[in-house]
Amino acid sequence: MASTDTPPPEQATKSRPAYRDGNVLRWLTAYTASLVGDSVYFVALAWSAQKVAGPTEIGLVMATGALPRALLMLGGGAVADRFGPRRVVLGSDAVRCLLILAVAAAIALTGPSLWILIATALIFGIVDALFMPSVGALPPRITSPDQLARVTGMRSLSIRLSQIAGPPIGGLAMGLGGAEAAFAVAGLLFALSIPLLLTLRLRPLEPRDAEQPPTPASSTWQDLIDGLRYIRGQRLIFPLVLVGAIGELGLTGTLNVGMVLLNDERGWGPSGYGFIISAFGAGAAASAALLAIVGWLPRAGLTMSATLLVSCVGAASIGLAPDLYLAAAVAAVTGLSAGVFGSLSNTLVQTEADPAYLGRVTSVTMITSVGLAPLTYPLVGAAIGVWGAASVFVGSGAFASVGVVIALASKAVRRAELPRTSKDPA
Repeated sequence: MASTDTPPPEQATKSRPAYRDGNVLRWLTAYTASLVGDSVYFVALAWSAQKVAGPTEIGLVMATGALPRALLMLGGGAVADRFGPRRVVLGSDAVRCLLILAVAAAIALTGPSLWILIATALIFGIVDALFMPSVGALPPRITSPDQLARVTGMRSLSIRLSQIAGPPIGGLAMGLGGAEAAFAVAGLLFALSIPLLLTLRLRPLEPRDAEQPPTPASSTWQDLIDGLRYIRGQRLIFPLVLVGAIGELGLTGTLNVGMVLLNDERGWGPSGYGFIISAFGAGAAASAALLAIVGWLPRAGLTMSATLLVSCVGAASIGLAPDLYLAAAVAAVTGLSAGVFGSLSNTLVQTEADPAYLGRVTSVTMITSVGLAPLTYPLVGAAIGVWGAASVFVGSGAFASVGVVIALASKAVRRAELPRTSKDPA
């Protein structure tokens, strides 16, 4: 059946900026608490595994959670469309809260053990496969279309904040109270998000194509197939999904594993790696802040294509930079352009997608970054071992630039614009 979430009272005729909308801010606070809880959980899981097992077992524990997340992500999108994203997010956070608090209690009573950690990672990965598409499908239901770009920017800032705050909080909890304390902190952060999510007012969204929404008689598999057919038939969404997938596959492995090997090859060491990654993160945070404040950019499709091209050139240039400071400067520009590209692409997809398919569309856009892009990590490492870092960085940038060609070849992408109101700049 279609979502039965209760719509809010009538909206005002003029939309309030997202950063002044209490509804959006409650969602953002809940989302941030959940993301920080994620980070603390992963710190607790990794360090607990390190105490009871060797390197191989640590990898097994971490992979146990990643596998169901990748395999079940598309199904999670279908579940979000069938039952409504808020219900699925609430259920997911409740399960994660109870699971992690139970693990904290078990470790406090018996100490960490490998089987407890593997089981925890497996269940957490399954629940994450439901949570991630659902939380990505919520923004169009809590704000007006002209504010989606702002919400996307605010969401990106939240992700950056969680990446900065989560590991130190997890490490501090581990240092003060051991693994059980770190797991307890993660569980309490998940618990914090639940009352905030319960207070959200959801906008009524009418499906634009009533022929294929989930029905009581259809199965999740049928819903998933219908969603893939829907994406394939969309003139704007399909090329955007394809462009995003190519960008992720081309750049993610290089900007993660490749960056470590580049610093080792150049003799810049761990401090150099941290400097470059921080510069990239600062650029990405700046792009998120820009969209959160401005809320609208002209010629969104062309701007998105241009920023992807800058990202591709920037990734290649990092590998060719002769010194650390130039590499960091290029990384900052690359992070800025990649952030704008990702935010515009995500906003255009959410604006264009029929609400009946939003969960499935979101799951397809996320599956590349969550499930497929990590598979390129060993390939990048092996390629750098054979051809060197500079060649691989240039090759990755060239591969990702195929997405620019696909974007510019699509008339719908070239003409795509963000919704705007009279409050936005001309």
